[in-house]
Amino acid sequence: MLKQLVMIAGGGAVGAVMRFLVSTGVHRVAGRDFPYGTLSVNMIGSLLIGFLYIYLIERASLGAEWRALLIIGFLGAFTTFSTFSMETLNLIENSELAKAASNVLLSVVLCLFATWVGVLVGRQL
Repeated sequence: MLKQLVMIAGGGAVGAVMRFLVSTGVHRVAGRDFPYGTLSVNMIGSLLIGFLYIYLIERASLGAEWRALLIIGFLGAFTTFSTFSMETLNLIENSELAKAASNVLLSVVLCLFATWVGVLVGRQL
């Protein structure tokens, strides 16, 4: 149990830093008028969780510690549903309803699609 907790903590630390770096980099390129950084992080995280779930559970014979590190720790800290919720609420409160609706629709559709692609890639290995 202690080993899993350490793996989760390590993965979470790396995931949080990566979320900041990816989101900041996307905003630097795309601007801050729409939550592109959070959308990008959530799409990447969805793709990775689809792939890693299949790879780690069905394909690889790695221990539970690796699932704890990568899925619970890294991806748990990397993806940003709470940030998505706050950014969407801010758009609503600023009367930017079209942007808020776009963020919800794009996040759900693109992240589900990315998870599906990750599952397909994982099953091809």
